[in-house]
Formats: sequence, C-alpha cells, structure tokens
Amino acid sequence: MDVQTKLELASRNAIEVVTLEELRTLFETKEKPTAYIGYEPSGFVHAGQVITASKIIDLQEAGVEVTIFLADWHALINDKLGGKLENIQVCGEYLKECFLAMGVKDNVKFVWASELCDSSRYWERFIRIAKSSSMSRIRRAMTIMGRAEDEAEMDASKMLYPPMQAADIFELGVDIALAGMDQRRAHMLARDAADKLAWKKPIAIHTPLLVSLLGGGRMDPVEAKMSKSSPNSAIFLHDSPEDITRKMKNAFCPAEAEGNPVIDVLRLIVFPKLGSLHIERPTKYGGPIDYAGFDEVLSAYTSGKLHAQDLKKGAADGMIKVLGPVREYFKNHPENLEKVKKLSVTR
Repeated sequence: MDVQTKLELASRNAIEVVTLEELRTLFETKEKPTAYIGYEPSGFVHAGQVITASKIIDLQEAGVEVTIFLADWHALINDKLGGKLENIQVCGEYLKECFLAMGVKDNVKFVWASELCDSSRYWERFIRIAKSSSMSRIRRAMTIMGRAEDEAEMDASKMLYPPMQAADIFELGVDIALAGMDQRRAHMLARDAADKLAWKKPIAIHTPLLVSLLGGGRMDPVEAKMSKSSPNSAIFLHDSPEDITRKMKNAFCPAEAEGNPVIDVLRLIVFPKLGSLHIERPTKYGGPIDYAGFDEVLSAYTSGKLHAQDLKKGAADGMIKVLGPVREYFKNHPENLEKVKKLSVTR
C-alpha cells in the first residue's frame, strides 16, 4: 500500500489530525507505525464507539499496530463503577469483547493501566510531565474526564489524571494517539511536554463525537455527547432492535441538520459502515426509498421531502444492521456482558 493510500485511510472521517504533515512523514519513514487509544472501563459501550472502532480498523488496514489501553486506574480516579477496581476490571474484559465484536482485528494489543503504571520509569515520566506543565494547564485539561475544572477542589486525585494520560502515551512509546475530540486537551498536553522534554512528539488523530439522542448538539459537543449514565440518550452496542427503534423514535430531530442527533447517526455511523440507506414506508407515504449517499438524505430532509419519522426509521434500521454482528457475538458469548449488567453505573 502506498503512502497516500495509508494517509487517506488513517485520516478519513477524522475531525482533526495534528498534524497531517507529521502523519505523512511517519508513513514515509516507518514500516510499522504504532498507535494507541485509551478507554475507561465504566459501563456499557455505546454506539459512539463504533466511530473510534472504525478508525482503529482504518489504522490497522494502513499497517499501524494498535494498542487499546484499558485505563482501570484512571476509571478509579474518575469514580467509575463505584470506584471499585474489581468492578472496573470486570468491565474491561467486556470492553475487549466489544471491540473485537465491532470488527477490530484480533492482532490488536490490550494493555491495562495497572500493568503500565507498575514501574518507577512510568512515574518518573509522570513527574517530568507534571513539572513541565502549569497547574492552570492541568486544570483546564480535566475536561477530558467529563468533569469541570473546579472539581479538582473536591478530590485532589483528579489533578493526577491529565499528566497520567500523557505519561501513558510516552510509556507505550506510540507514534499516534487516537481519541474522540473530547480528549484533545490531553494530547496537546503530551505534545507540549514532548517539546519541552525533547521526547518523541505523538501525532494526534481525533474523531467526532456522537451527541445525545435527547438533543443539545448546539452546545459544546463534549458536553452534549452520548452518556452511558443516561440510557435513553445513547444506543448501546447490545441493545435489541426494539430498543434501538424506540430510542430513535423518541430522539430529538429538528428540521435542520445542525444539532440533530439522527442526522449525526446517519452521517457518522450508518453511511460510513453501510454506504447507503433503505427506508421502508407505506405506499400512501411514497413507498420504500433508497439513498446512495448521505448528501442525498440530507438534502431530502432539510428540503422537507423526507419526514422526520421516516428519517428516524431509516436511522434505526441502519443502526440495527450495523450492530447486528455485536448482538450476535454477545448472544454466543454472554458471560462478560451479564457480569457488567450486575454492576452499578454511577456516572
């Protein structure tokens, strides 16, 4: 595969690459680049992760060796699953299965934070990053946890989180840091530290966030994203077709595209995964209709030619098809999903 093809694979459907020139140079000079993406095991995985899983698959196709980082210590700091490490690690095993069920190749490497942190070298990196950063810079980066800056006043451990996330990148030694746009500040903290400490600077690839089905997309997309702690705001990977249809039917769906979660589901997941859309509807309302591209759907909806309920029906059916392999996987391998169902998702 030539460099341009690799570059297009690695960057497609990303909202930002920092920087594209660095990524090109990486592909030109290294046969097997490395990347990582970190996740807090904190409950059911929602459909927003289809976006990042798709980007992992793109990177694997481009010849990148990918590590999925199971951030159990980070989830502990962030009070996930009641702050119980044993619950977090149970959820981590479920998380591994989710990514494989979404089509991530099984040569992906899984690494636990609790393994990575078990060395003095890691904590030396942490200290050097912290010393290279100001308190205000670290405080601003706390939004990567889904928390406000002032929450550090409640629990001092929260201040450890941003430099830990940067230390993860350097300890893993990866070339690329991948994440949703909500993690941008952590990656910029790492790149700034790399400049000051003369360490290898990670390239950052950021994917778009899927906003809550309940609306709020005109807000900061980080604040409005799907949340596992609000079940009706999110489609979970294991949701039944009936659940997906119900949630999509009740989704916020304004007349325009901006801030419209149904449009975003189609744009960010259904069309990238399926390439087209089929909408079933009664003959009296025009009969079944097919769209070969997202722009066709967008034009039909914003011009009033396609009704909101038909749009929702198409989005629901598309998501049911996209998530079919995941439902089948957990039907055949239910053990870890059932364990997670017994845990209490606290936030």
